[in-house]
Amino acid sequence: MQDGARSDFYSLYVGLDVHKETIAVAVARPGRGEPDYRGEIPNRPKTVEKLIRQLSEQADGGVVLFCYESGPCGYGLYRQIIASGHDCQVVAPSLIPRKPGERIKTDRRDALKLARLLRSGDLTAIWVPDQEQEAMRDLTRARDDMKARQQLSAFVLRHCHSWPKGKTRWTQTHYNWLESLKFAHPWQQVVLQEYIDAEKAASQRVTDLTTSMMQALVQWSLAPVVDSLVALRGIDKIAAMVLLAELGDISRFTSPRQLMAYLGLVPSEHSSGPRRRQGGITLTGNGHARRMLVESAWSYRFPARQTMHLKRKAVNASDEAKAIAWRAQTRLCGRYRTLTQAGKNTKLVCVAIARELAGFIWDVVRHEMPRLARPAT
Repeated sequence: MQDGARSDFYSLYVGLDVHKETIAVAVARPGRGEPDYRGEIPNRPKTVEKLIRQLSEQADGGVVLFCYESGPCGYGLYRQIIASGHDCQVVAPSLIPRKPGERIKTDRRDALKLARLLRSGDLTAIWVPDQEQEAMRDLTRARDDMKARQQLSAFVLRHCHSWPKGKTRWTQTHYNWLESLKFAHPWQQVVLQEYIDAEKAASQRVTDLTTSMMQALVQWSLAPVVDSLVALRGIDKIAAMVLLAELGDISRFTSPRQLMAYLGLVPSEHSSGPRRRQGGITLTGNGHARRMLVESAWSYRFPARQTMHLKRKAVNASDEAKAIAWRAQTRLCGRYRTLTQAGKNTKLVCVAIARELAGFIWDVVRHEMPRLARPAT
């Protein structure tokens, strides 16, 4: 996360309430005066350029700080403002201060509120990926969106059909079993076949997108970091690419605890006076990365060992990454065993392992990122 705005540095503070077609604009000057509402403008690059030019003139050569909430409109506006020589923050909507009695919400009020909070430094800016990073994120998310197995499995289970426990799913034998199922009504048979066809088509798309990801990895600037992350047990190239595509340079977090909190893997808390009460994890931050970490954490339920599979996939990792990966194995495998023997629920244990795994990932990236910055010899 970026720090709040410096009130002594900027000439103007501009709050933008951005929608697909329009942008509501409010401007606050340094001091304690109320922001001015400047109306709505079309959400078009030329119109935004005109607005920036007008505000630059009013700032008398000073730097203008803009802000808007992150959302479906993306980062194009951010990049246009930064390219103009001014500053911009994309802020986290869930962390904008709100008054308990505030019940009226309009574009005008939102823009004025953003300008006021921007000037006071009470907004939390999110990390904005560069265009290469955003392209890789789009690719990894597209692969995740193609999965349709859960809907098919849920439909079959809902009608009292279950695949024998321990047998491998999504093989040809499994598909033959699915297609042999009988239902009471003909239209349910149609639904089953449609689910099966959709799953097969989605699986083919996942395969195609995985191939595209592997091709893109060769040209990605973070490819060496991916090679080192796969030294960790439970992290393959797909998992490493998803984590780096979602989080970018993880070493920007000053400590592992900050990364864990960003991923929403720390317990929520409601304490008052001497009473301290913790609840479930906060579930804030990036859900894609958090889900991938939890999936990776399941592999630590087995004893720590250096198998040939782990050695093969870590062949391109640095020596530091291999050492960190072994420390992670000995720590997390033992931690999983200790917690389960204490009677903890295995799903909660897996989340606890995922939280600590995030710390080891941070350590690997912290060692690898400086290598990328060194000039080639």
